[in-house]
Amino acid sequence: MIRTFAALLLTLWIPAFIPPAPPRPEAPPGQVNKASWVDSVMRSMSLREKIGQLMMVAAYSNKDERHVQDLERLVRDYHIGGVIFFQGGPVRQALITNRLQAAAKIPLWIAIDGEWGLGMRLDSTLSYPRQMTLGALRDNAYIYEMGKQIAEQCRRIGVHINFAPVVDINNNPANPVIGYRSFGENKYRVAAKGLAYARGMQEHGLIACAKHFPGHGDTDTDSHYDLPVIPHSRLRLDTLELYPFKELILGGVQSMMVAHLYIPALDKRKRPTTLSKPVVTDLLRKRLAYDGLLFTDALNMKGVSAYFKAGEIELMALQAGNDVLLFPQSVPQAVAFIEEAVQKGELKEEDLDAHVRRILSAKYDLGLTAPQEVAIEGITQDLHKPVYRALIEECYQKALTLVRNEDDLLPLRHIELEEMASVSIGLPDGNDFQDYLDLYASFTHYAIDKEEKNNAYLYNEILANASRHSLVVVGIFDMSWRRKPSFGIPAESIRFLKELQKKTKVVVAVFGSPYALKQLEDIEHLICAYEETPQTLQAVPQAIFGAIAFEGQLPVSAGKFRQGTGIVTQKLQRLQYSQVPETAGLDSRLLAQVDTLMQQAIDMQAMPGGQLLVARNGRVVWHKAYGHFTYFGERPVTTRDLYDIASVSKVAGTLYAIQFLYEQGFIDLRTPIKKYLPELEGNPKGEVTIYDLLLHQAGLKAFIPFWQRTLSPDGQWLPRFYLNSFSVNYPIEVAARMYAHRSLPDSLKKWVIESEMLKKRKGKYPYVYSDLGFYLLKEIAERLLNQPMDRFLAQNLYEPLGAYRLMYRPTLRYPKTLIAPTEDDREFRKQMLQGYVHDPFAAMEGGVGGHAGLFSNANDLAKVMQMYLQMGYYGGRRYLMPQTVTLFSARQERTTRRGLGWDKPPKGDLYSYISRYASPLSYGHSGFTGTVVWADPSYNLLIVFLSNRVHPTADNKKLITEHIRRKVSDVVYRSLMEHAFFFATQKLEEQLEQELNLRR
Repeated sequence: MIRTFAALLLTLWIPAFIPPAPPRPEAPPGQVNKASWVDSVMRSMSLREKIGQLMMVAAYSNKDERHVQDLERLVRDYHIGGVIFFQGGPVRQALITNRLQAAAKIPLWIAIDGEWGLGMRLDSTLSYPRQMTLGALRDNAYIYEMGKQIAEQCRRIGVHINFAPVVDINNNPANPVIGYRSFGENKYRVAAKGLAYARGMQEHGLIACAKHFPGHGDTDTDSHYDLPVIPHSRLRLDTLELYPFKELILGGVQSMMVAHLYIPALDKRKRPTTLSKPVVTDLLRKRLAYDGLLFTDALNMKGVSAYFKAGEIELMALQAGNDVLLFPQSVPQAVAFIEEAVQKGELKEEDLDAHVRRILSAKYDLGLTAPQEVAIEGITQDLHKPVYRALIEECYQKALTLVRNEDDLLPLRHIELEEMASVSIGLPDGNDFQDYLDLYASFTHYAIDKEEKNNAYLYNEILANASRHSLVVVGIFDMSWRRKPSFGIPAESIRFLKELQKKTKVVVAVFGSPYALKQLEDIEHLICAYEETPQTLQAVPQAIFGAIAFEGQLPVSAGKFRQGTGIVTQKLQRLQYSQVPETAGLDSRLLAQVDTLMQQAIDMQAMPGGQLLVARNGRVVWHKAYGHFTYFGERPVTTRDLYDIASVSKVAGTLYAIQFLYEQGFIDLRTPIKKYLPELEGNPKGEVTIYDLLLHQAGLKAFIPFWQRTLSPDGQWLPRFYLNSFSVNYPIEVAARMYAHRSLPDSLKKWVIESEMLKKRKGKYPYVYSDLGFYLLKEIAERLLNQPMDRFLAQNLYEPLGAYRLMYRPTLRYPKTLIAPTEDDREFRKQMLQGYVHDPFAAMEGGVGGHAGLFSNANDLAKVMQMYLQMGYYGGRRYLMPQTVTLFSARQERTTRRGLGWDKPPKGDLYSYISRYASPLSYGHSGFTGTVVWADPSYNLLIVFLSNRVHPTADNKKLITEHIRRKVSDVVYRSLMEHAFFFATQKLEEQLEQELNLRR
């Protein structure tokens, strides 16, 4: 089934930029046409009802019942045309909307000021990037898609108008009211991005509103508090400030908002542009030939209310040529003033009618010709679709701007050569920024909380410590968009950065205003993330390490950094991380079932806890910890904790060494191993090949309990093998307070060589899964590498990968409190095992076995597996040739399902840990302690499952008998199928709808 869905996906193409929808027919089937409807409504309206249609009042869903009743009174008694919602919540707003619509004679139109989505005003909703951040995007298709999604969310809760986009050109860094609300300082980019945003909304049923005409960008006064002055000439205004508005007019923007500005070049009277006929009528209506809706900016703002009284303001705004009077200070006074003006002839009724007709025409286009009701059920879920969260995440990533990069340091490549530290300025310990740095390399972290940002002593202390590292990554947080004081960056921070850069390499990421970059011109490796959000904190570390690319460009100039600056980098194919499974083609609702399965496994005591990681297309979309270290529940598992991965060590360790030697020509897979281990000359084991050992068909027994030979008949340690303290003769640490004699490795080797072999069947050894073969492979590897295998793997694989939590003998680096315990071993080691390998054979080897011994968390083990999925390539480095990966991971013979070292899916559906949906190309391995790694090249899918199911006893087989690992992987595969099916169905529905629209 999954192959069918995959094939279907390949036949579909989703364009990044959706073409405009066909225009709405003038007369929908069964409905009177627009002109007739407008005429009929106009004939039915009194003068006061017409005036009421001009009013759009403020509404809040976080206020009390009295507020709602006041709104209902305005709807019934003054017939207001609409409301604009501000603070509150989506469900509460929808309930109030339904009450107001029920009270309305003519359906209300509902507006919101949601420049970055509903989250700008409402709790429990999504916020998209600010427009300044979007100004850094090179591809405006993302902005169009954002507009589309915001339209869907607005219409879902009954909103018809969004007062966005802002198309003011922010060419004044001191602007206190526009700033991050602008797309930037380049008029062409502002216009193009504004048009993309407007089209995205309008082509999906939401009226867009270009603001703030004729341009609010070049001022240092906030019109909420006073009347800003724009002193420029008509020529300057025409060629710069007005340019985006003219482009949006040509692009069909349905409405505009007029700002409260004083522009002497347009109207020499000290009159706000909102109230200026030369601006609204002569310039916008006549010279620019704009025939769309005109909204005033809020009429309670001091930019107008400080100069004129209530009622007078609304009349003047109407006389200037505006259609909709937004946020009137007093509806009764406004209606009375306008009504009196009509009666006195100061306002022609035909002019009033023209405004009302324009409003009614827009309402018709919105479908507001019949009673309206918002469906309450499902609002929260509908407003949080994964596709919405995915776009937000991607926009923030695409906006990341690499401003300066001396010596092409970024993205970091040879991370094993660096000793790294990080400093968070303005954010406490344990933040996402530092946590995500830890996903890629080993860091020492320092933090300066926002209350300490001026603490010179603390800066000096951190300077002394951090400067000892070869590279320091600094994040600047808790910033301000106000130029004074210094956009929130204290002088102490600047001094600290300059001093630190004199001593070591420094990478600085600014999580705030790009204007702040002017203070950081001397920083050699400089990043602008524009905002401090979970998405940016998670994205910057990924870009630093090349998991994602830097692609953004500065939307404004700052000091020597000109707008348009932005160094584009290439991905290094390291794992990236997403909070949205749909970004990797998995269905998040179905995938969430793994949480239930993991909890069920814990509840039935199949395991105390564990970790699960799922990645697809190189993107980790599920990375969680479950349960506790033990059934007593005192220590919750985290994703940083290490697990004994048991036989997964075979493929995560020994197998790589063998493949390396194979590529270097040091071994031949078909040559008898006596060539590499001459001591096997004359022994039947010397005649088997590496190929046979990897396929577990070398005639070796499954296992031999050699540890029993080192105990007395009453089960005590024989002194010739073990003592409870370290010495020159007892240097091999087997477990806590248990040291083996230095001759034990020789004894083990002798016992393996002398062990009885299986009998051949039809001239060939049968398949028997055996640890002994990997013991011999380790012996071969160490002899040819001329160094211990653990050291070789650390230097040549784990450290370059950044897998610093993947290792043998973990207690040498980490405390036991970070390592999950395994078995309470009463027979051999007489202790609870924590930090020491569970496998007795590997323990007798000092913790480094060819078949067992590795510890890891899911994240670092995934790096090894992703390297295999990427055909031997990871992080900008090639570890193996593609043909080597293909050879070793392929099924070798008909008599066994296995690859060379790897396990492969069986022919039957039921098996203890492999999903029934795994493709024939997939491969992986399991471990006795309750672990699994599985890679599926057919779907570029990776699963890592870690547990300590052997705690406190290995006799607990519930994880195996209940097929927990298989069930979990089944859910992962099914989530892939479900998403593929939904994706294909959605595309077919879109194509069908477009076809039907064209036929109409």
